[in-house]
Amino acid sequence: MKRLLGITLALSLVSLLPAAEPPKGEASEYVSMFNGKDLSGWENVNCAPGTFFVKDGEIITTGKPTGYLRTAKQYENFVLEMDWMHVNKKEVGNSGLFVWGDPLPAIGTGYTRGIEVQVLVNLNVKDTYTSHGDLFSIWGAKCKPDRPHPKGWERCLPSEERCKGGGEWNHYKVTGNNGVLKLEVNGKEVSGVTECNPRKGYLALESEGAECHFKNIKIRELPSTNPKPTECAALDKGHKSLFDGLTFNGWTVDKDTWKANDGVLRATADSKLTTAEKYAFYELQFDFKLPKDVKGIDLLVGGEKITLGGKAGTWQRGTVSVDPGMKRISATVAGTEMAKVVEVPAISTAPIEFTGVAGLELRSIFLRDLREKK
Repeated sequence: MKRLLGITLALSLVSLLPAAEPPKGEASEYVSMFNGKDLSGWENVNCAPGTFFVKDGEIITTGKPTGYLRTAKQYENFVLEMDWMHVNKKEVGNSGLFVWGDPLPAIGTGYTRGIEVQVLVNLNVKDTYTSHGDLFSIWGAKCKPDRPHPKGWERCLPSEERCKGGGEWNHYKVTGNNGVLKLEVNGKEVSGVTECNPRKGYLALESEGAECHFKNIKIRELPSTNPKPTECAALDKGHKSLFDGLTFNGWTVDKDTWKANDGVLRATADSKLTTAEKYAFYELQFDFKLPKDVKGIDLLVGGEKITLGGKAGTWQRGTVSVDPGMKRISATVAGTEMAKVVEVPAISTAPIEFTGVAGLELRSIFLRDLREKK
């Protein structure tokens, strides 16, 4: 009896120990990427709070606004499996899985730079794109399709049609290894791309205008193949979106002087757009498009006026830093200083204010707190 009790106690103690890590250089076991209850492990990058939600063990996107929900961690080499279903049975249903993406959207868009695994129904154009599992590079990423695209695009059209239509579940198996990406649709490989750059980054679910459901999302990580820094996506620095893509929540604005639509804010008259909260030390990053004959955008940050110059008619990325250490405010456009550095004796805690002129457009407004963490 004592021996049995000893064995039982030993087994109990073993069961309390943390699971052993797989030996270095070996693949891990499959782990779930979704707990079926909430979005733990995922980050809503640039969408409204209700754009992605959980119901009945599924992640559902409304499709509005355009944007993405990404993983909290980066992945390099992996095997990912998931089920997806569009609800549109006749209308086009568009979504996707972004692979090896950046934490923030590419300039002038709601989407990340990366490789897209198409999740699409009811849209097929010969020699262009299909609803059956295309793979392609987006927004500055690079790849080489396994079969040349008829139009020379960096896009692999599937070898056969295996996807079911709207209202039916499809199963994807996506394997990424050393910059090579392969897609199996409902049990058979149909698409592939090689020489991908980036080949390490975040994974994300896309919102693009239509309701789409995802479930049974799991991943098995494979050994690293040591990508170069130039082959890796950017790392998350803690930027948080100040604009939900649909509403003026968190902002104060004169009625009917700005419009919010699908991730873009547009001034319809000369008017100010001001955050409801006050901020002290931060990095503000945003994309802007100047209307014709306008040479710059004015902001009020830290109680000081800053002007960012730019070219009208094209999307540009502005960055404004309110630096707690140097007691200064600096601004750049596309990494190049476009405004005078303002030296101030003390930084004011104040709202952020954009001075809008009719036709000015803004999107991807993100703020990173620069205060020292205690």
